[in-house]
Amino acid sequence: MDPDDPRRANLRPGNKRGPNKTTALLKDAILQAAGDAGGEGGLVGYLKLQAIENPGPFLSLLGKVLPMQVAGADDGPVRLTIVTGVPRADV
Repeated sequence: MDPDDPRRANLRPGNKRGPNKTTALLKDAILQAAGDAGGEGGLVGYLKLQAIENPGPFLSLLGKVLPMQVAGADDGPVRLTIVTGVPRADV
């Protein structure tokens, strides 16, 4: 393989064969199985079902796909308002 080939970045040291195709096949198979399990809703339907029936693992997955950087409105700072107590009707 040419030393300047961008696919070389996917190689582990000493691996001359190329990127691992089994990983891509397994990923595709998992996505297809989840889509089939979701029935008419497909993959989104399956994920909705998991959010209801298995919220712990689903929230763990959600945490991995949410953006890591948070910004406020118009890319400004994040505003945090803390309300303590219960508002009274006579005030």
